[in-house]
Amino acid sequence: MPRGATVRRSAAAGRRTRSSRAGVAPAALAALQPALDRVYDAFNAPDSARDPVQIVRRYPRVDDREVVAFIAGALAFGRVGSVMASVEAICRVLGPHPAETTRQFEPSRDGRDLRGLVHRWTRGDDFVALVWVLRQFLETHGSLERAFASGLDPSAPDVGDAIEQFSTAARAVDLRPAYGRTVPETPGVCYFFTRPSTGSACKRLNLFLRWMSRTDGVDAGGWTLVPRRQLVVPLDTHTIRVGRCLRLTRRASPGWKMAAEITAALRVLDPDDPVRYDFALCHLSMMGACGWHTRRGNAQCPLRDHCRPAR
Repeated sequence: MPRGATVRRSAAAGRRTRSSRAGVAPAALAALQPALDRVYDAFNAPDSARDPVQIVRRYPRVDDREVVAFIAGALAFGRVGSVMASVEAICRVLGPHPAETTRQFEPSRDGRDLRGLVHRWTRGDDFVALVWVLRQFLETHGSLERAFASGLDPSAPDVGDAIEQFSTAARAVDLRPAYGRTVPETPGVCYFFTRPSTGSACKRLNLFLRWMSRTDGVDAGGWTLVPRRQLVVPLDTHTIRVGRCLRLTRRASPGWKMAAEITAALRVLDPDDPVRYDFALCHLSMMGACGWHTRRGNAQCPLRDHCRPAR
């Protein structure tokens, strides 16, 4: 048995144990589900809330869509308006066929228009490096889907090990064509390829996976090799807030363990699609309906009858 296979299974077994510790009793979850379903239905439309996935949905070809989805997910930090403006700027550089542009991308020839872009603390060189890394995945595997699925164990409880392998492979790419002879000790592009082993919740990678592996009124879909049942909630400030209010997690510190715990609780409600409620719960908080720790309280929250915030 290959040593690597043993390590991966051990890690998956550890996550299986941790993920089973839901922060709310099954009976309370069952009572919560009708309210969650109503919130899901209210948000399950392409224009229900401003979100980068709306850019992803414009691309009818799956090969183009996965490239744009990865870039949109990678830049999903900061204000929504700023995120969408940055994604649009990169998409303009990549043109109407982003996958083909990425497959032929040469940093010295094609990187100039990206080098002038900035998104918060990430800079143009980081975007050049990002497209360069995506090109390596496309050359090696033919698609980002196959690149990611190559590290996915169908028996694993979630995508954690596959994210680990995907990001590790990305970090191993020779980045000199993007950064020049002297690559920074910690290149900015590494921010786009986080790993569960460091404790990161890998929010932006999980967001990308949700967009590509699910299909409904919000998520664009197109992938078939990553089962929805293995997806993990893209943990951010808003998901944490609602997750703690609903006691979907007992953890105080954000990170992979909290994301897995919230996902485990939601998996009780929908074993085949545990992250189906993610968009609705996130935007419920973003729109101000969740009043936890605010003067207005929870009068506007459709889940207020089930709210039991952890202290």
